[in-house]
Amino acid sequence: MKPHPSFIIRPYRESDREAVRNLCCRTGFLGKPIDPIYEDRELFADFLTTYYTDHEPESSFVLEIDGELRGYLLGCRRPLLNQLYSFYQNICLFLRSLLRYPRYHERSRRFIRWLLLNGWREVPAAPRRTPHFHINLLPEARKVSTTRALFSAYFSYLYRSGEKRVYGQIVTFESRRGEKMFARYGFRVMNRAKITKYQALYPQSVYLSTVIKNLETAEPLRVSNR
Repeated sequence: MKPHPSFIIRPYRESDREAVRNLCCRTGFLGKPIDPIYEDRELFADFLTTYYTDHEPESSFVLEIDGELRGYLLGCRRPLLNQLYSFYQNICLFLRSLLRYPRYHERSRRFIRWLLLNGWREVPAAPRRTPHFHINLLPEARKVSTTRALFSAYFSYLYRSGEKRVYGQIVTFESRRGEKMFARYGFRVMNRAKITKYQALYPQSVYLSTVIKNLETAEPLRVSNR
């Protein structure tokens, strides 16, 4: 067996912004590059990462393996600000996507139509005044040890800040990321909704699950593994 490469969990830095956006796009289609679904990486990364990197960077953490960013956890402990930002951001991104729509390939136009007709219907309910997170790791970095270390850093940060609960919304498909996996990190599944945006290229069932965890203790901060 090959030894696990060294890894470090550290707070997000402004210099990580482009690497985070790139990683977001490299994993946007069920852990693979988003391009077959939506070609506009700029708008895709804006939608999923800009609030966290530009407006609440202190709540995010990154995973480095051998000095290269291989994963991130983008967090939010100011949900009302996030909701207000998202409202205006969605309007701006929608207008920008309409301007680019004539230049898009059919797959990207299909994605835009899905957003307009079904996207808002396929988001499961989530607590409105609770911190949340968005987590992503490259395939070679998806280990229990690295995932647990990212969670531990974020949970400790929330606990020290006086927060009591945290939730996330995570894509699940086939046997990946089932309830047993969530339970391993202390989460329970609140609800889930079937999503259809991948159907053209991935006909199996895909769900978006809302998972929640009570922050009962501050878990020790895992910063490295060597």
